[in-house]
Amino acid sequence: MQFPESWLREFCNPPLSTQELADTLTMGGFEVEEVAPVAPPFTGIVVGEIKEAVQHPDADRLRVCKVDVGSAGPEGELLQIVCGAPNARVGIKVPCAMVGAELPPGEDGKPFRIKVGKLRGVASHGMLCSARELQLADEHAGLLELPADAPVGQDIRSYLRLDDQVFTLKLTPNLAHGLSIYGVARELAALTGTPLQTPAIVPVAASGEARVAVDVQASDLCGRFSGRVVQGVDTRVPTPKWMVDKLARCGQRSVSPLVDISNFVMFEYGQPSHIFDLDKIHGGLQVRWGRPGEQLKLLNGNTIGVDEQVGVIADEQAVESLAGIMGGDATAVSDETRNIYIEAAFWWPAAIQGRSRRFNFSTDAGHRFERGVDPSHTVDIIERITQLVLQVCGTPQTRVGAIDDQVLSLPRPQPVALRVARAAKVIGMPVSAAQCEDALRRLDLPYAQETAADGGPVLVVMPPPHRFDIQIEADLIEEVARIIGFNALPDTPPLAPVMARIRPEASRSKFAVRHLLAELGYQETINFSFVEAAWEAELAGNAEPIRLLNPIAAPMSVMRSSLIGSLLGALKYNLDRRASRVRLFEIGRVFLRDASVPTGEATVKGVRQPMRVAGIAYGDVAGRQWGQAERRSDFFDAKGDVQALLAPLDLRFEAAEHPALHPGRSARVLLGDAVIGVVGELHPKWRQQWELPQAPVLFELELDAVLELPVPWARPVARQQLVERDLAIVVSESVSFAQVRAAIDTSRQARHIADVLLFDIYRPQAGQANASVAAGEKSLAIRLTLGDGETVLTDADIDATLEAVVQNLQERLAARLRA
Repeated sequence: MQFPESWLREFCNPPLSTQELADTLTMGGFEVEEVAPVAPPFTGIVVGEIKEAVQHPDADRLRVCKVDVGSAGPEGELLQIVCGAPNARVGIKVPCAMVGAELPPGEDGKPFRIKVGKLRGVASHGMLCSARELQLADEHAGLLELPADAPVGQDIRSYLRLDDQVFTLKLTPNLAHGLSIYGVARELAALTGTPLQTPAIVPVAASGEARVAVDVQASDLCGRFSGRVVQGVDTRVPTPKWMVDKLARCGQRSVSPLVDISNFVMFEYGQPSHIFDLDKIHGGLQVRWGRPGEQLKLLNGNTIGVDEQVGVIADEQAVESLAGIMGGDATAVSDETRNIYIEAAFWWPAAIQGRSRRFNFSTDAGHRFERGVDPSHTVDIIERITQLVLQVCGTPQTRVGAIDDQVLSLPRPQPVALRVARAAKVIGMPVSAAQCEDALRRLDLPYAQETAADGGPVLVVMPPPHRFDIQIEADLIEEVARIIGFNALPDTPPLAPVMARIRPEASRSKFAVRHLLAELGYQETINFSFVEAAWEAELAGNAEPIRLLNPIAAPMSVMRSSLIGSLLGALKYNLDRRASRVRLFEIGRVFLRDASVPTGEATVKGVRQPMRVAGIAYGDVAGRQWGQAERRSDFFDAKGDVQALLAPLDLRFEAAEHPALHPGRSARVLLGDAVIGVVGELHPKWRQQWELPQAPVLFELELDAVLELPVPWARPVARQQLVERDLAIVVSESVSFAQVRAAIDTSRQARHIADVLLFDIYRPQAGQANASVAAGEKSLAIRLTLGDGETVLTDADIDATLEAVVQNLQERLAARLRA
């Protein structure tokens, strides 16, 4: 919302400076984003009239002008000024910079001073200025021509009101009543106590019989429709300069007299309107929802298709206007227009909201209607427009028809109760009933006094029709607070008990997990929680992800149920920038459908939001160095990092398939009997799709499981030396070490076994004969640690334990000792 300060002061003129006025509006909830002068600084420029203009004797494009600047120049003398503007002619009034004048600063920031000079041998005592030279507009085709009644010799800043300031407000969507000069003035009057000047709108007496039949067929689209016919207007006249200037300072360029009048009243009172060329309307008008297949060429030149979700105004032949948003080209006014139909209506906000975005444009009218426009003043708006039409475009033949006003369905405001005690509690300072009543009176909010059940005063407010934002008690409390003034709030420091939170000893923090992963060589990355739908389908196997209703970008349309896609995206970003070794991790939230989750303070119904930790490793294990040969990260590196991350917990790894991982190089991670995550190498097809030179290895774990940390407990130093024995067993290639470990743990003498360690695997190479290990078999070298540190084991005990282990392995896994 942009407007000149002078126009605001026509309705409310408090004794405040420009900056104080801006501060008052900002502290009252109407944030002033910018205050800028309408013109840059310059001096010594007055209104001059060209009395004589003759051709320069030595230049075809120059003229020697005699300029009258009145009392501003030498008494009884005309200034001789050489000018090259094509429109320099006798009789026009233009800005004249006299000797000593300073023009606006140029690109170097320094003002340009006018001196006596010579152009092709002819003295020039000043300069005639264009709008561009004064930095008032970009137009530089000629001199800035002033109205014929401009007083000669008057300072141009005073005449054009160039010392005015332009305010730019940053209004929140609930402040629809502030989308007009009068609306802002009404708020300013309430904030400062300065009287509000409300000009009387005198009805124009009807002098004609013409009318347009209007059939409002959709009361859920249009609640009130008012219209009037005006015949015999002259649209070739220019828009008055005062109106052009006010519109320009509101950011609106002048189009034509009728369009300018409609825009002027919209900025003035906040009610958009539309003026039709009456002679282009075929029959009557219909206000209805669109129909599939209908098309409309708009005033901006675009042709759009409408449907039953869009409101329109149509005549007997075609759609003529997009309801509440933009008029149509077919009935637009032009220089040939002589008869017009003025329309002002109340369009339901819900019927306008979002419609402009469907057609990729927005308008000032739609911006106001979708937030709510006062439905009680449509007739007054038409009267105001009629006044201006008669003033600007009226002729002796002009005839004004009666206003046709149809009221179908208007908003029914509901009373809102304000408890004074509640207001004091929310605002945070003592507030009396008198202060609340004063605030409501200043805001012109009608109220009635009542008493609450606890005996406290209650003020019941009936919101006026222009206040669509007052619906609950908190809205009234906000009004009271801003009228009292936020500066009046006491500087009370917050008081809160400081409670020491003791972390359970059997857990660790997320920061500890981050530090541990950093020590393992990973760097943290932070990614968006919304990702591409394809990532969910391909990498997480999620066919029904949680979709966003309004995604910030098309590739970020669903909530992630896995961190793997985000890490792969970060990996690809780094590889595209020639990184050769990448190790990343993320701790973040994922989003899973779960009908058992209720809505709570930190939950959403039907959505479970657990935290997970995931990592990805690509490239050499340790980077290029002299101390060890280069080796790519593989499954066992990622597995080792997972074990280090959860140490000293005893994990199990079972082969499993995952949509993102290689079917033969992936496993699920188990803690006890609970599956807490997966680890493995990226699937070859996704590696190919992502164009990765080699396959990265990944892991993803439930963060709750990672945060568990068993409490350490002390064990006495062993009194007896433990015994170590090595076994080399031959098993089928399909037998895993986990099965071997389970068979050892269930042997009859397992009580003597303290630890089992696999330290070597041997497989015969293809084509090489081996008497002890056949094709399809492997040899596992296992070290058994025997003893409990207290009992002395005899050779008989050790031999019995080894015999029991070998026997159990033979029975359960068909294993044999390697020869």
